[in-house]
Amino acid sequence: MQVADLRVFLAVVSTGSLSAASRQLDRAPMQVSRRIAALEKELGVRLFHRTTRSVSLTAEGEALLPYAHTMVEAQESALGELRPSSSRVSGVLRVTAPSVFGQSIVLEMLPRLLASYPDLRVELDLSDAQVDLVARGFDLALRVAPLADSELVARSIAANPRVLCAAPAYLDQYGQPATLAELEAHQCITLQAVPRWPFVVDGDIVRRRMNGRVSTSSVDAVRGAAVQGLGIAMLTYLDVVNQLRDGSLIAIELSDAGMEALSVWAVTPTRRYVPARVKVFLQMLEAEIAGRR
Repeated sequence: MQVADLRVFLAVVSTGSLSAASRQLDRAPMQVSRRIAALEKELGVRLFHRTTRSVSLTAEGEALLPYAHTMVEAQESALGELRPSSSRVSGVLRVTAPSVFGQSIVLEMLPRLLASYPDLRVELDLSDAQVDLVARGFDLALRVAPLADSELVARSIAANPRVLCAAPAYLDQYGQPATLAELEAHQCITLQAVPRWPFVVDGDIVRRRMNGRVSTSSVDAVRGAAVQGLGIAMLTYLDVVNQLRDGSLIAIELSDAGMEALSVWAVTPTRRYVPARVKVFLQMLEAEIAGRR
């Protein structure tokens, strides 16, 4: 099998269609179709179910997927080791990250990353859902909690504790809670996926259901509602670092309860073959986060 054909195979898997893969690879659709046909002929199996609108993997295609990733990553890793010059970092870096973290941190560092590596392209998926890295063809996922999936590799790259915060206007009107009991009497802006807020009390995690007039499914909306003075929010530090700096939000500390210590995790499909584009991205990301402390 040629690695170039496996790249075409992975592009079709990640985009879900031959035409989209051709655009991603900057090739004619007929070329993509021919390379897939040649790969299927070589293997003696059908890799995709095809319709007029989309394609989906057959059982044989599913079986080939992890091997295709490994072979492509092995080639990229070897090239990265043999050609370490920054000018040689190239290709498409596919990253998925939580929406607010991606907007607050990743997007703000992209101009420097792309200026440093002119041959690099970035496809950034901003979603709070935990997507399948292998099936979607992502090089890297950034998450605020480690995964239990043993087939993936997770590495902590930065501390990112939870923070209680509110706008100055809200605190001026309603006061600042000093204890957990006082907090429970306030308007709290809740994320629907986290109905009970975690606190550290005497070394243990305790969860309390908070009350408030605003509840939303979006982390970005929680932050926005807090900035507008609609109540107290619990978010992670890196979600609100800019607002804490400019004073549009103020951190709240309780005397009888601490905040859960979370981290930003870099999750990759494999430990052995890490492309150079992933390495330089993570190096710059760690420096970016360190500069905001």
